[in-house]
Amino acid sequence: MKIAVYGRPFNDQAVIPFIQQVFDNLAQHSVDIYIHHQLSNYLKDRIDTTAYTVLNEGDRIKGVVDVFITLGGDGTLLDMVSVIRDSGVPVIGINFGRLGFLASVNKNDIAAAIHAVINNEYTLDGRGLLSIESELNVFGTDNFALNDITIHKRDDSAMITTNMFLDGGFLNSYWGDGIIIATATGSTAYSLSCGGPIIFPESNSIVVTPVSPHNLNVRPIVLPDCSVLSFEVESRNANYILSRDSRTEVIDKPMRFTVKKTSFELNLIRLNNESYLSTLRNKLLWGLDARNY
Repeated sequence: MKIAVYGRPFNDQAVIPFIQQVFDNLAQHSVDIYIHHQLSNYLKDRIDTTAYTVLNEGDRIKGVVDVFITLGGDGTLLDMVSVIRDSGVPVIGINFGRLGFLASVNKNDIAAAIHAVINNEYTLDGRGLLSIESELNVFGTDNFALNDITIHKRDDSAMITTNMFLDGGFLNSYWGDGIIIATATGSTAYSLSCGGPIIFPESNSIVVTPVSPHNLNVRPIVLPDCSVLSFEVESRNANYILSRDSRTEVIDKPMRFTVKKTSFELNLIRLNNESYLSTLRNKLLWGLDARNY
C-alpha cells in the first residue's frame, strides 16, 4: 500500500512526538511512504523516518497514492482538497487541532486508525464540493470548496447588497455583511455559527445563509445541490471579500459569478467505529448538561 502524508508547519512543538508515531506505525506496516514537499521541508531534522518519496507540486497522485493522511486540524484537510482535486484518492485526518469535524481521528488513536486503514476497515464517505466561476477567473483552477463559498464586506466598509439568482431567475437581495453558500459538509462550519441548519451529507442539499442581515425576515434557505446560483454584489466602497474555504480574494470591480456543484466528490475515510451521528454528538456536546458535572 502507498500512503501519502500531508501537513502544514506546526507552531506547537508538542505535536512532534505524535508525528513521529505516525511514521513509526507506517514503517511497522511496511507501506510505501510519500510526504508532501511542504511537510517534508518542515520535518527535516525534527523526526526520524525511514525511506520515503517526496511529493512535489504537480506530481501525479491518481494511480500512484492509495490513501492520504493529513496531520493537523480541519483547515489542514481543507487545504488538502487542492492537492487531491478530482483524483478520487481517499483521505483521513488526524486531528492536532481543536474541534475536528473532518479530521476526526484523535491523536491518541493513531496506531488503531493506521491499522484500520491498512486493513481496509473503513467505508468511504463521498462529500460534494462547490465550484465558483467568474469572468475574472478569480481562483484560477483551484476554484472549488469543500466547506463553503463566502461573500463578505471588508472590515471597515458599509453593508453590501448581494443579488442572488437561482437557475437564472431572481431569488432575493441580501442586505447585510454578506452570505455563505455552504455544502452539507460546510453546514457545521461558518454557516452553523450564523444560524444555518445542520445538513446531513446524504441529503444532496446546499444552504445559503445570510451574515448579519439587515432585514430580519431573511433566513437561511436550503436548496437542492443541482441548483445553479448566480450573484451580483453592490458595495458602497466598491470592494468586498470573496472566499472559498480558507482562500480569500478582494474583489474591487463589478462582477457576476456562478456557484454550482462540482462533477467530482471528496472521498473521506470513515472508520468502522465512527458515524456522522456520533461525530455530531461528540463535537457539539449534544446530550451533555453542565449541571451533571
